[in-house]
Amino acid sequence: MHSTKVQNAINKQINQELYSAYLYLAMAAESDRLGLPGFVNWFKLQYAEELAHADRFFTYLLERDGSVELEAIARPELKSETALTLFERALAHEQHITKLIFDLKDLARAESDHATDVFLEWFVSEQVEEEASTRAVIDQLRMVDGNPNGLFLIDRELASRQVESSNEA
Repeated sequence: MHSTKVQNAINKQINQELYSAYLYLAMAAESDRLGLPGFVNWFKLQYAEELAHADRFFTYLLERDGSVELEAIARPELKSETALTLFERALAHEQHITKLIFDLKDLARAESDHATDVFLEWFVSEQVEEEASTRAVIDQLRMVDGNPNGLFLIDRELASRQVESSNEA
């Protein structure tokens, strides 16, 4: 069983993961508005991944005889985004989530909650991968600098992305 502090923090993380899913779904819709089906695919896969992360935290709390407290999910605000600004926002959001995971890990250690500390290791590795894959797309988008042909090729590459078994929660 965890401390009340750890349980509350995990419940907040569940909300953050659900918000992440909601944000990526909104980004998929914005990508559709931009006529970029490959970007839609990428963001929808991120959406599904974030739902799996929320479920992983949810299940962990239940397995530890904790109490799950679901909260309202904030509405993502997107305005006249471009392919590049969508990915820059995605990276900023992933960096925010990374900080939350690190804070949660620090709390688990401070509370001597060894099980939660070990549980969070997977998320630390996952965040490294999330930031790197998002940054790679940003680098490509900056390289093509709005060139429609380059954007077309990136979109086609993102359309081929599939769920990776190592990322499944």
